Amino acid sequence: MKTRTKRILIISLISLVAVFLAAALYLGDYYRADEGAIAVFDGAENISVSVNRDGDVVFEPQNATKGFIFYPGGKVEHNAYQPLLAELARAGVLCVLVEMPFNLAVFDINAADGIREEYPSVTDWYIGGHSLGGSMAAAYLEDNYEDFKGLVLLGSYSTADLSDSGLSVLSVYGSEDKVMNREKYDENKKKLPSDFTEVIIEGGCHAYFGMYGAQDGDGEPTISQSEQISLTAGHILTLMN
Repeated sequence: MKTRTKRILIISLISLVAVFLAAALYLGDYYRADEGAIAVFDGAENISVSVNRDGDVVFEPQNATKGFIFYPGGKVEHNAYQPLLAELARAGVLCVLVEMPFNLAVFDINAADGIREEYPSVTDWYIGGHSLGGSMAAAYLEDNYEDFKGLVLLGSYSTADLSDSGLSVLSVYGSEDKVMNREKYDENKKKLPSDFTEVIIEGGCHAYFGMYGAQDGDGEPTISQSEQISLTAGHILTLMN
């Protein structure tokens, strides 16, 4: 009996170690921000850039009345989205780029809690994200939609029912996106307000909303990262204005 119990304990311990190692390998394998590409991209001049106590990057223009909280894509380093948010900030939008635990927004859907209260001069708030980040931002809105003006989905879709929320919603994806599940995207359109805006960026792909290189399984883009980011920023600003 003692030998059997000992064997069971050893097997259980080995299984736990294997699970731990598998999780560590999975979480440690993520897309890093392309620091070289970000450095070449037009910088964040005339705006204040800081990192708050939670690790979020804040782009703060003077006298901003609009704010945007951004959830990064799954297994993508949040800094990869700095060029997109810097461009929005240069147009007068206060932007908060959220750092997610293990680079997965599913681990902190409520990351937006408390951010609005830190900037009382901002009256109109929007939230959004890329891929998994967009879906989690939409999930956050399910219980908080009254605090926001709109939602921005980049290569993403909402599984939360926001059809009666009254939110302004923008959905953007690239024509060459091979990562986003198009079947689920079409299936979940009914969960958005009927007047939501859909934009397809010709030549764009899934990865080019940020600067982290190519993504496994993605299509071949025919435009540059900077082009897709600039086009996306323009559509977001149109929604906000």
